Amino acid sequence: MAFTDSSTTLAEIKTRVLDFARERDWEQFHAPKNLSMALAAEAGELMEHFLWATPEASRTIAQDAVKIQKIEEELADVVIYALEFANMTGIDVAAAIEKKMAANAAKYPVEKSKGRSDKYTEL
Repeated sequence: MAFTDSSTTLAEIKTRVLDFARERDWEQFHAPKNLSMALAAEAGELMEHFLWATPEASRTIAQDAVKIQKIEEELADVVIYALEFANMTGIDVAAAIEKKMAANAAKYPVEKSKGRSDKYTEL
């Protein structure tokens, strides 16, 4: 079965990631320290595709049929490591996102932050 955003739950993806690691006996290497470092490394590899590009050029790069394949691979690596981090630490990703979005809504009320990129302390 092919996974797509519209037909796959977060729980299914987390299970797939965990099963992959378990089949290879990799959980022994998946301490939070190691996973957080791998996540940062993969985020850096994703950023490399846009290094030195203007914001406008980065949008063009993200639409390039050849480049998007590599970008997708790096994004997948970032998400996989993030989900495995959640698996190894028992973090409920959906609950954590909901909690963080509520905190962000309080820090960045629409009436103060709409159309602005200022940090909440500068609004």
